[in-house]
Amino acid sequence: MQVIIDKLEKHQKFFDKISKNIYLMAIKDGFLAAMPIILFSSIFILLTSVLPLIGINLPGGLNDWFNKIYNYTMGFVGLYVAGTTAKALTGSMNQRIKGGRFINGTSTMMAAMCGFMLLAIGTTKGGAYIGDYFGTKGILSSFVSAFITVHMYKFCVERDITIKMPKEVPGAISQNFRDIFPFSFSILVMGIIDVAVRSWLHVPFSAMLATLIAPIFKGAETYWGMAFIWFLIPLFWFMGIHGPSVVKPAITAALYGNTTANLALFKAGNFPYHSLTENFGNFIGELGGTGATFVVPFIFMFLMKSKQLKAIGKASFIPVMFAVNEPLLFGAPIILNPYFFIPFVLSPVVNVVIGKMFIDLFHMRGFMYILSWALPGPIGAWLDTQMQPISLLLVVVLLALDTLIYLPFCRAYDASLVKQEAEVDAADEDTDAAVETVGATAAVGAAVTASEATPATATTEETAPVDSDPALAKKLDHQVKVLVLCAGGGTSEQLANALTEGAEKYNVPIVASAGAYGSHHDILPNYDLVVLAPQVRTYYDDLKADTDRLGIQLVATKGQQYIALTRDSKKALDFVMDNLNKKADD
Repeated sequence: MQVIIDKLEKHQKFFDKISKNIYLMAIKDGFLAAMPIILFSSIFILLTSVLPLIGINLPGGLNDWFNKIYNYTMGFVGLYVAGTTAKALTGSMNQRIKGGRFINGTSTMMAAMCGFMLLAIGTTKGGAYIGDYFGTKGILSSFVSAFITVHMYKFCVERDITIKMPKEVPGAISQNFRDIFPFSFSILVMGIIDVAVRSWLHVPFSAMLATLIAPIFKGAETYWGMAFIWFLIPLFWFMGIHGPSVVKPAITAALYGNTTANLALFKAGNFPYHSLTENFGNFIGELGGTGATFVVPFIFMFLMKSKQLKAIGKASFIPVMFAVNEPLLFGAPIILNPYFFIPFVLSPVVNVVIGKMFIDLFHMRGFMYILSWALPGPIGAWLDTQMQPISLLLVVVLLALDTLIYLPFCRAYDASLVKQEAEVDAADEDTDAAVETVGATAAVGAAVTASEATPATATTEETAPVDSDPALAKKLDHQVKVLVLCAGGGTSEQLANALTEGAEKYNVPIVASAGAYGSHHDILPNYDLVVLAPQVRTYYDDLKADTDRLGIQLVATKGQQYIALTRDSKKALDFVMDNLNKKADD
C-alpha cells in the first residue's frame, strides 16, 4: 500500500499539470457550478425512489410534484453544464487572447446551450421531441458544444470578424452585434454535426458512442466481456461522459432478457445461471453507483485524516448507499481526479468477475427480478437472488475488496490534502505563540507608559478613537474592493472576514469578499486587489494575465503568512495597505 502511495506522490507535479489543463478545468468548474442542482435534486429522487421501498407511499399528487422538481433540475443538468462549462472555458481562453480583446462569457454560455439542444435532442418520425439526453446522459454533447462554441468565438474575436457599430452606440448594444457572427458560426457547426451523425447513424449525436460500440458486445456474458463492459462504464464517467447511457443501451436486450430467463428457469426448478442482468450491474458492478463507490464515504469518514474528505464522507454517505453518488463524484472530486482513476475503473471490474464466479462456481442464483436501482446494494442483491444467504457473503467480500482497492489511493490523495492542513496547524501554533509574546510585551510596555504618563494623558489615550494609520487611511480617497481566492472558498472567507473586521475597526475604506478560483471570472472586474491563497498560487501567472488586462493588482501569499493574516485583522489590513502603497509608489 505504501508503495502505491509513494508512487502517486512522486507524480503529484504531473497530476497538478493535468489539473491545470484548461479543458479539464472547464469541465471541473462547469460541474461545480451545477453542484447545487445535483445536491438539491438528489433529495427528491431519494424521496420518490426509496420511500416506497420501506412501505411509505406518497400521495399521487405529491409524488408527481417531487418527480417534476427532479426532472426539471437534474433532468436538465446536461443543458446547464453546457453553459457553465462554456463560461468557465471562456474565462481561461480570455487569458490567452492578446490585443486587449475578449470573449463574451454570457454569449458563449447561451450559444453552448443552444448547440447542446441540437446535439442532444432526438425526434421521432412524427416530429415529436425526445428529451432522454437533457440530463447526465447528454454530458458528452455538453462538452462538445461548449468547446466548439468557445473556439468559434475565439476564432472570430482574434480575427475581428464582427459587425462594427458607430462609437455613439452604447457598449452593451455594440457587444450584442459583435457576438452575432461567432454565435451564428457556433450554431451552424453544431447543426452540421447533428445532420452528419443523423445521416450516418440515424441517431442523435448523444447516442453516437452507444451506437458505435454496440457491435463489440456480442457474446458479452463471459468473464472478459463483463469485465470490459464494467471497465468502460466508469471509464467514460471518469472523463465526464455518462458511462451507463453510452454502454448499457447496447446490452439492454440482454440485461432484461436474461433477467426474465433467470426467473423462468427458477420457476421451472432449474438453476438461474445468467449473470449479465440489469440488477447484477446495479447491485454488484455499480455497488453504490458507478465506480463501486459504496465504501468510499466510509473510508473518508473513518480512515482519512483530512478534514475536507471527512466532511465529504459525512455529506455523501446516505445518497451513495442508495446509488446516488453524484455528490461524491463531483464533491471529492473523483471525476477527473488522477488519484482515483485506477480504483474507480478497477473496482467494478473486480466486482463483476467475483460476482460471476459466485454464480458459476458457488451456485449463487442469477438475479431474477427488476428491482429499483435505488435499493442499497446489499439489500438488492439479497432480494434479487430470492434471499439466498450466499449473496450476503458475496457483498461482504466485495465491500472488503473495494475497500482494499480504494484505500491506498484515498490515502495518497488524503496525504496531499493533509499537508495543507498540517501547515495551517503549524502556522496557528506559531501565531498563537507570537500573539502571546506580543501581548506580554505590550502589557509590560503599557505598564511603563502608564507609570510615566500624567493622568490627563492617560485619560486621553484611553478614550481616543482607534485608527491603524491616519496617514495611510487618508491616501484611500475611495473605497477599495479586495477579493480573496482559494481552492474552495473556505479559507478565503476567513481572510476576507479578518479584512472586513480590520477595516471597520480602524475606519479604513476597504471591502473584502471571498471566492473560489475558477468561479471568479465574472466577478473579477469588480475588484481593485486580488489576494491568492497558498493552495492556488500555482495559478498566479494565469490569473495575472487577467488582472493586468483589467488593471487589477494581484498578490500571492505563502502558507504561514496566509494563516497568520486570517488570525489577525490588524496584520491583514496592514498587508493590504502595504501592497496598495507599493502600487501607488510604483
